[in-house]
Amino acid sequence: FISMTISDVAGRGEQKGIQLRYNGRAESVDLLAKVRIELIVCDYEVDFLIETITEAVRTGNIGDGRIFVSPVARSIKVRTGEDMARLET
Repeated sequence: FISMTISDVAGRGEQKGIQLRYNGRAESVDLLAKVRIELIVCDYEVDFLIETITEAVRTGNIGDGRIFVSPVARSIKVRTGEDMARLET
């Protein structure tokens, strides 16, 4: 792959948050701690990486996550100004 970023994030999906008890009161927490992994890959790597990631993290439970695939039209290196418009495909 060309690039990878891993971030700690908060979000919700099918889990719809959780109920916590604090001082005898129920408190709703709508956002849950999650990890976001962003990869920039060549077209020929997409299917292999989807399969690899899915097999590695699937538990069969709600909260396993989602994989979104979208094209990258351009990539500019800020340091050099180099236009990476034609990433290796």
